[in-house]
Amino acid sequence: MTRTTFSRGTAILIVLFALPSLAQDEPPQMIPAPDRAEGEGPFERLIIRGVTVIDGTGAPPIGPVDIVVEGNRIADVVVVGYPGLEIDNDERPGDATREIDAHGAYVMPGIVDTHTHTGGAGKAPEAEYTYKLWLGHGVTTVRGVPSGRMEFSLAEKARSASNEITAPRIFSYHTLGSGEAYEDKRILTAEDARKWVRYAAREGIDGLKLGSHRPAIMAAMLDEARELKLGSVAHLGQMGVAQMNAQDAARLGLGSLTHYYGLFEAMYENHDVQPWPTDMNYGNEQHRFGQVARQWDLVAGRGSDKWNALLDEFLALDFTINPTMTIYSAGRDVMRARNADWHDIYTLPTQWEFFKPSRESHGAYWFYWTTEDEVAWRNFYRVWMQFLNDYKNRGGRVTVGSDSGFIYQLYGFGTILELEMLQEAGFHPLEVIRAATMHGAEELFKPSGREIEFGVIRPGLLADLVIVDENPLENLKVLYGTGAVKLDDATGQPGRVGGVKYTIKDGIVYDAKALLADVAAMVREQKAD
Repeated sequence: MTRTTFSRGTAILIVLFALPSLAQDEPPQMIPAPDRAEGEGPFERLIIRGVTVIDGTGAPPIGPVDIVVEGNRIADVVVVGYPGLEIDNDERPGDATREIDAHGAYVMPGIVDTHTHTGGAGKAPEAEYTYKLWLGHGVTTVRGVPSGRMEFSLAEKARSASNEITAPRIFSYHTLGSGEAYEDKRILTAEDARKWVRYAAREGIDGLKLGSHRPAIMAAMLDEARELKLGSVAHLGQMGVAQMNAQDAARLGLGSLTHYYGLFEAMYENHDVQPWPTDMNYGNEQHRFGQVARQWDLVAGRGSDKWNALLDEFLALDFTINPTMTIYSAGRDVMRARNADWHDIYTLPTQWEFFKPSRESHGAYWFYWTTEDEVAWRNFYRVWMQFLNDYKNRGGRVTVGSDSGFIYQLYGFGTILELEMLQEAGFHPLEVIRAATMHGAEELFKPSGREIEFGVIRPGLLADLVIVDENPLENLKVLYGTGAVKLDDATGQPGRVGGVKYTIKDGIVYDAKALLADVAAMVREQKAD
């Protein structure tokens, strides 16, 4: 396989000249994934033997179970005894084309990451790198917001759907005016916005990624999207949130809020806009990311009328919150994020260069990060997590998104960190896994009105599964590609356990650790340059 590599110096030149303004939602220049050379199957009849099932609905684990997969769909889920006492083989599903002995292991639905970007020329130019990190962590479906330029994203979506490449299933959401073939980039009126939505729908996108649009533009886009059964998610950035907060957007028909922008603003107690410092400049990213956390004590608190009214209205509108806590978590402790276990082995030099403090790279805002900044972010997270947990407890849908590739968060690893942060917010591990599987699938399928096709281990659904030798309910860290550190009582020495063993997407069995070994080789190759 021929692989194009980028040295650190090349990456800097790309950042400075090829992409002078690396906005978070600017479609990156990407190298498409090579034709698939990994994975076995789908099989006429695959049987996973003796596994303990976490089905994704929030139900308790059960095992031993045999899971029968025919082609790319789950055909049967059969309880085959009791813990420590299995029935005889002649009474179990038989005649397998391929068997996986999963005794002592756990299986859960494939993870659905509903906020992703597939790298970028200045940091992770090869889609193969990102795809293998995702699959290596059990991520079988991603929503790109966007996952590259529209033409690139839709082409990779089609190749993944037909399993021509080693990649998760891709849902492709795009921003207003994108599309190389779209002639008129000027979106000045509501009708301009409707025209673009119709164009993007014809091209085959799955939904809209909305930003800081004027209310009339937002209303037109959401109305057109609803007619065309497209999904919608919004990053209500600080430059537009004064005109439209999360409550305003939800009332217009927005399907999902990503990040937190507009959430706190809907609950201000003594202000209508954030009281920015007089020297505030949004173009200075330390201002942008440092000041936003100062909202934590501006809101009507937990249990207040405004707090409860917003929860109730979101629930009545069947609104989804996709918090992406992971992507801002470095603000609470930048040293921890900068020194995470996985960077040395799995982070490309070009990606690392992008992460370092810089005025050009988006999210590299560590110009002089202070203890006070970190304290503000910890306070902000405390309030944010309370709202998310309250919404979940009322029956609201909270999903998993990572937004990795920025702010020291690496693809795949950032997804698992999001699971850990949901548990920190108060979610039981079963609720965490439900957010990462069934609820993510529901968010993606809701706009079309169709039943989910994955996200739950159930006969008839697609065979998107994750097998891990350790119990993720006991310790979500076992889902990291670097595993979890555990003392071996026999030797008295610490070692690592876990890491996803197999990721099954569309009935194709991938050796997750082999995929991560490929990524490590890509990193070594780029370092050698």
